[in-house]
Amino acid sequence: MITDYKIVVANIRSEFKAYIENNGLKSIVCGISGGIDSALTAALIKPVCDELGIKFIGRSITIVTNKSDEIERARNIGRFFTTDFEEVDLSFAFDILSSLVMEADEREDKNTHHYKIRLGNVKARTRMLYLYDLASHHRGMVMSTDNYTELMLGFWTLHGDVGDYGLIQNIWKTEVYAMSAYLADNMDDEEEANALRSCIYAVPTDGLGITNSDLDQIKAKSYEEVDQILIRLLDTNKDLGEFANHPVVLRKLASEFKRNNPYNIPRKTITSEPLF
Repeated sequence: MITDYKIVVANIRSEFKAYIENNGLKSIVCGISGGIDSALTAALIKPVCDELGIKFIGRSITIVTNKSDEIERARNIGRFFTTDFEEVDLSFAFDILSSLVMEADEREDKNTHHYKIRLGNVKARTRMLYLYDLASHHRGMVMSTDNYTELMLGFWTLHGDVGDYGLIQNIWKTEVYAMSAYLADNMDDEEEANALRSCIYAVPTDGLGITNSDLDQIKAKSYEEVDQILIRLLDTNKDLGEFANHPVVLRKLASEFKRNNPYNIPRKTITSEPLF
């Protein structure tokens, strides 16, 4: 686990700056949810965009189930860390799109977890459409706000809430919280620091209305527990013991297809003929 966040933050920003310059990007686009992952991403991005003099475009995209406290936190993150922030309500677009793409089954109970997952996927993909069009318009790229814990759990929507570049994709969720606290404690502007801290203390949720919190979906008590189980799972020299059938382990194993998406049949399986 990370022990020196000063060095890590500097490394992240240095790599990000080089990528922007090498690819001639004119803007950065990020969905701001009011959660800790997008808040940390925004806090990491701001100094880089300020230094390069390019737009940092943030959007709080609400769709039906976003709660007022989430919206307020997103508003504050957008106010303090982006250069172009707006709140966009895509509920109407979602209602139309979901009615067009979701085939009805009269036998399906619309209160089931499975049905809520389907709705959540459509919401995430609706947000994706908006952000990618915005990035295209402003000659920029969409930021990913996923962390390593979410990657290992498959806790994201394929072709939905993923982006082109991740600052924290290889950072554990517990490290996300620790890095956010480090940044907040070292900010000169107390209002900026408090905006970030409010996301640290908030109940983690994906804003899709599937459950009351992310931990409810993951079926764990805390992210400390989740990360320790996953670290143990990834260490092939350790026996999982009592955690062998833990929901975290089962979810990680069941979501392998997401981390291998898209799957393509290997050429050697199809033919012995060379590629060229």
